[in-house]
Amino acid sequence: MPLLRFPLLPRARPRYTRAVHVADFDFPLPPELIAQAPLPERDASRLLTLSRSTGAIAHRMVRGLPSLLRAGDVLVVNDARVIPARLHGKKRDTGGKVELLLVEPFSASARGQGARDLQATDWLAIGGSSKPLRQGAVVDIGGQPFTIIDVLGGGEVRVRLPAHLDTEAALHAFLDEQGQLPLPPYIEREPEAADRERYQTLFAKTKGAIAAPTAGLHFTERLLAALDAQGVLRKHVTLHVGPGTFLPVRVDRTEDHRMHRERYDVPADTAQTIAAARAQGHRVIAVGTTALRTLEAAFDPATRAPRPGPGSTDLFCTPGYDFRAVDALFTNFHLPKSTLVMLVAAFAGLDHIKAAYAAAVAERYRFFSYGDAMLIA
Repeated sequence: MPLLRFPLLPRARPRYTRAVHVADFDFPLPPELIAQAPLPERDASRLLTLSRSTGAIAHRMVRGLPSLLRAGDVLVVNDARVIPARLHGKKRDTGGKVELLLVEPFSASARGQGARDLQATDWLAIGGSSKPLRQGAVVDIGGQPFTIIDVLGGGEVRVRLPAHLDTEAALHAFLDEQGQLPLPPYIEREPEAADRERYQTLFAKTKGAIAAPTAGLHFTERLLAALDAQGVLRKHVTLHVGPGTFLPVRVDRTEDHRMHRERYDVPADTAQTIAAARAQGHRVIAVGTTALRTLEAAFDPATRAPRPGPGSTDLFCTPGYDFRAVDALFTNFHLPKSTLVMLVAAFAGLDHIKAAYAAAVAERYRFFSYGDAMLIA
């Protein structure tokens, strides 16, 4: 089978379809295939393998991943940790219910705004209430005042947290007590106690994401030990997954959509390992679209590896994008017409992805965050 090993010889570039209509990324998906809960064992998920060059499809299991990789390959994971960033409160003046999803510390420059009255406890948030939130509104959460400083449009607000939450330790202690894990909206149930562990990857270390890098949810200590024994290297990057992961695309043409900017960091050791592996003809395999976008955003043509250090990216990959940093992608199955299905279509070719997703539906694969996986190589 062509996908059992990644060849070291150069491979023809996949032929990309330059799709510009968002409707081109739609596909029929029976709602019962949307996974509402994880499997008891992380590596018990099914794995569809897809060849970028031929479109060949095979059906395997995630725990069989080591047989598909080879010594010297570099597996790059995202070590972002999801924080319980969904907060429920009430408007102080009316008692109306409010939900705030804290996204990240507010950066005036990133929002294209001046630093008017900017304070250290200002956060970008997505706000929801029965009546629109207005500037100056005070929301009581856990007996503490959260003040709406600016209404930014599209559901986004700048919210000022209580002054005593000005350190990471204080903020995370408050969120652990008052916050709720922000499961994606297609999981149609309230988060349970088990989700606090199960919606984190084994690599989760750096707090700040509001959604899990879900491809990493499939890995177990047993699977990692098998990959180590195979001689597969493993390195990490950090990309704090933001609302762009699950917000719908509301335009008709892909070029009119703008991604939310997300913060990332590439450790020097990761950059050095990738550069050495590339020089020796080995492959770089991104675990998840977030790892892929980080590596592509930080790519340095001189070293054929990512530049080390922090950064941010609003990279939006659609068919026609020239991938330079990654040779293969381990990923979940994504929503119709989402930026993530556009990315995998760019990576594998739109026709190949349509065929693979049709096969996944026919074979009753489980979709989205708690679902099955695919390896595109």
